[in-house]
Amino acid sequence: MGAQGNSAGKLTKPSSEPLFPKTSQQQTDLSQKLSLCSKLCFAIGGAPKEVASSATAFFLQIYLLDVAQINAFQASMVLFIGKAWGAVTDPIVGFFITKSRWTKIGRLMPWMVGCTPFLVVSYFYLWFVPPFSEGRFIWYLGFYCLYQTLITCFHVPYSALTMFLSTDQKERDSATAYRMTMEVLGTLVGAAIQGQIVASAHTLKHCPTHNMSAGYLGNSSGAEIVYMMAAGVIGGVFLICTLVMFLGVKERDDPYAPKTEKQIQFFQAFILVMRHGPYLTLTAAFLFITVAIQLIQSNFVLFCTYAADLSEHFQNIVLTILVSAVISIPLWQWFLQKFGKKTAAFCGITWIMPFTMMLVFIPNVVVAYVVAVSSGLSVAASLLMPWSMLPDVVDDFRLANPYSRGHEAIFYAFYVFFTKFAAGISLGVSTLCLEFAGYNTGACKQPAPVVYTLKLLIGAAPVAFIVTGLMILLFYPISEDVRLRNKRRRLESCSLVYITLIYR
Repeated sequence: MGAQGNSAGKLTKPSSEPLFPKTSQQQTDLSQKLSLCSKLCFAIGGAPKEVASSATAFFLQIYLLDVAQINAFQASMVLFIGKAWGAVTDPIVGFFITKSRWTKIGRLMPWMVGCTPFLVVSYFYLWFVPPFSEGRFIWYLGFYCLYQTLITCFHVPYSALTMFLSTDQKERDSATAYRMTMEVLGTLVGAAIQGQIVASAHTLKHCPTHNMSAGYLGNSSGAEIVYMMAAGVIGGVFLICTLVMFLGVKERDDPYAPKTEKQIQFFQAFILVMRHGPYLTLTAAFLFITVAIQLIQSNFVLFCTYAADLSEHFQNIVLTILVSAVISIPLWQWFLQKFGKKTAAFCGITWIMPFTMMLVFIPNVVVAYVVAVSSGLSVAASLLMPWSMLPDVVDDFRLANPYSRGHEAIFYAFYVFFTKFAAGISLGVSTLCLEFAGYNTGACKQPAPVVYTLKLLIGAAPVAFIVTGLMILLFYPISEDVRLRNKRRRLESCSLVYITLIYR
């Protein structure tokens, strides 16, 4: 602060020593500005997970019912148990990540790179129709659970990697915006690949006019082949994008956390996290919002096919939703910086409610495309906001618990756990509702109760969940003032840590 020769009693540092000494793993860097290349490579790494998730969200339910031809009850069990299993694996994987040692390529990167080849194989066999009919339920349940386990091994470390790209909050927010843009683009690519390749298998023109209840897909080798082709293309995308991320992203250690020999155990850290009010509020709010979006995604193709007479347009409507979402991500990034994240969440997610109801009551092509453009805005907000707000919660927790270090994966693992588990229950229950309504597997036309149920699953149910989630979000305590105050406190804490390191 003062001139070098001011005081005889001042602390001095020999000029031969670096200002910021190296940690045991790497050189710390206070600025940690991310290059455009690093942000893009990080974002590309998240795209394939969304490519695969988009394909399963929109098409797995109708695939199980009309191509694999397992009954609706079995399909509901596959979807529920698979999602529930994926939810259970999130905290387990989070636990093992916290116990992982630092390697030459980081602590999180080995998880993502190592699981990718096995993930691609499991995904392919999820879309393969085995040559036997009696054990198909076990086949799809097994591979869906395996896929959920491996996607967890990829996604938990990937989402936690946000905290280890940079210590600069603006850089993390910018990287998150790039990530969300690429993930929505990945969702678009997944829906495009899957939708355009398999669309011909789900159009009513294949139905025999003399028997509208006859199965029109059945064991058709054409439908099976196109689904496997789509799975192979998506698997290739996964391998390429993971390689790009590995080559272009550098995982950093956390210089803000105090280096201490006393480490808080996983269970103690878990209790601390679960007692952190902002985390619980954020998770509960987006749990309900995620369930709403999941209900719309999983039932949309069925709705278009059987309830809205839009079976020849659904793939293009889905693409319109996702193109709108991709284009609006930069808009929401600007909006949250201008007006705050909580305000952006309310404005963005509320937007979808009137338009989904409009599609239910006026199911024609023109309205469908208007709804698609409008819904894309809300889809983008629902994807961007939780991942942009979660790092703020982690920062708030670190300030309250400065010696709980290396447990960031708990936040991400349990956030995904709760949202996955709730989505699994909603998917299972919604498919079970179709069973109770009298869904006829493989039929060209469904009875009136099924049509009515699909309208409820697309309209009233998602609106109820969104309203509940937004009411909870009202109590989220990290406003823009709190976030900026936390940023100042974090920088002050960082300065004290480095002064200690230098003059120790």
